[in-house]
Amino acid sequence: MTEEQTTEQPGALENPEGTDAEAPVKQRKNGLYPGVSDELAESMKSGWADTEMRDLAPIEQAPHAARRRAALSARFPGERLVIPAGNLKTRSNDTEYGFRASTEYTYLTGDQTEDGVLVLEPTGARGHQATVYLLPRSNRENGEFWLDGQGELWVGRRHSLTEAERLLGLPAKDVRQLADALREATGPVRIVRGHDAGLQAALTDKVTAERDEELRVYLSEARLVKDEFEIGELQKAVDSTVRGFEDVVKVLDKAEATSERYIEGTFFLRARVEGNDVGYGSICAAGPHATTLHWVRNDGPVRSGELLLLDAGVETHTLYTADVTRTLPVNGRYTPLQRKIYDAVYEAQEAGIAAVRPGAKYRDFHDAAQRVLATRLVEWGLVEGPVERVLELGLQRRWTLHGTGHMLGLDVHDCAVARTETYVDGVLEPGMCLTVEPGLYFQADDLTVPEEYRGIGVRIEDDILVTEDGNRNLSAGLPRRADEVEEWMARLKG
Repeated sequence: MTEEQTTEQPGALENPEGTDAEAPVKQRKNGLYPGVSDELAESMKSGWADTEMRDLAPIEQAPHAARRRAALSARFPGERLVIPAGNLKTRSNDTEYGFRASTEYTYLTGDQTEDGVLVLEPTGARGHQATVYLLPRSNRENGEFWLDGQGELWVGRRHSLTEAERLLGLPAKDVRQLADALREATGPVRIVRGHDAGLQAALTDKVTAERDEELRVYLSEARLVKDEFEIGELQKAVDSTVRGFEDVVKVLDKAEATSERYIEGTFFLRARVEGNDVGYGSICAAGPHATTLHWVRNDGPVRSGELLLLDAGVETHTLYTADVTRTLPVNGRYTPLQRKIYDAVYEAQEAGIAAVRPGAKYRDFHDAAQRVLATRLVEWGLVEGPVERVLELGLQRRWTLHGTGHMLGLDVHDCAVARTETYVDGVLEPGMCLTVEPGLYFQADDLTVPEEYRGIGVRIEDDILVTEDGNRNLSAGLPRRADEVEEWMARLKG
């Protein structure tokens, strides 16, 4: 990675007009160049071709985003609504984490640009004018494009505001003018908090946490039911994830020679080739690590005879993510005990999936899966029955640990701030997409179970779409039954 060794001009936000060609140059500490000569500065202003993209078509999300904005407008008439994309976050010193736009901003625009802001400006008692605020092209007159560390010669060409309008189907304005405009604006304002500290600070005396939370809750609940575009994107994410799992099985011998990191890297390659990224930190948990629910260190050994719990999902270019888990025998064959535990989890998942249908309570699939697991734990003598007592007291949770699923979409745990009455206490509707993921986890230091159980963790997770007449398993392309898993692995390994 090259170091920004040149010099620094005032950043974009400090020079909103972008016309001051004589702005003072600030020398970067420890830069190798002593400064910028007048002749060099002048030469950098000219000799550049016109690169305006004039044949851009609207992105596929544009009409769907427009419908969502219309619904949002109807919910908050007469109020100014501010939805930021967020800013780059520092990883260390002068390096940043990869940027991921806020879910709310992406949902309402389809855009993924850092520092972007969607503003819905009220137009009377009803209706809004939506405008997206973005950083425009770097200015060639003042040297910003090559002297600023966020200029286009450093980080790449940005879309012009005209190009953004073509892509998004929205008016686009310079984001550098937004904070002042909002400070001067009158009337009620709401902002989605937590994404843009500077913008939030500019609105301190105009907003309240309670009112802002109502906006965030609405946008979370709006995503409970997916439209056809979203369902298609989720299927793409799942299909890529299936191929990523196949990739992993093919290299398990190499993972045995290295570590869980090889598995993580293999899946990540598929995610980056076919999508935007992984939708969350991949859990590549071999052996006793499978009993740790969110094992993302992925630095342990992979051993023949043990299980690999792989929980991973590809995030599409539109930021929809899959979330799938399989527990695989590293050598391709389950031991009798591993298979007994696996079959119990599979039976629980089957019961859970069967409970997913329109009109059913959201909790039904969780309750159905937990009943199966509690029954098996009683049968195995690991907890004292009867089963009703175990469920009433929650005693099975020592080994089942987590809820049996969650909503899925732009976020892996989608709709997270929806009200309880509309989510976990709500009713399933066609278009909802959720995971069903029961598990059993016997910790390596659990003295309440026989020694042979200790260190075994099993989870099976699929992405289930609620349909008009039942459900559809989006991840049915991956085998689930133990014998089918073994046959699939043998076929992939050749």
